[in-house]
Amino acid sequence: MNIYVSNLSFQTSEPQLRELFKTYGEVASVKIVSDNFTGRSRGFGFVEMDDNSEAVAAIKHLNNTKMGSHFITVSEARPRGNRNGI
Repeated sequence: MNIYVSNLSFQTSEPQLRELFKTYGEVASVKIVSDNFTGRSRGFGFVEMDDNSEAVAAIKHLNNTKMGSHFITVSEARPRGNRNGI
């Protein structure tokens, strides 16, 4: 399952995000999205977990929890074509 994580601190690293999610199971991949021009984090990213039950548990337990100085939002990622009702 692909998981969307938002409201990340700009200093959050992919290894830190992986560490947070691996408490709930095996993490297949982590990607924090960066600005193409500045290289700075855009404050959101994606975590891929192959086991759906582990992913659901991670979403349930990590949504609205504090990571660093920010409360993160965690949800199942929507397919790219389904943004804003499109």
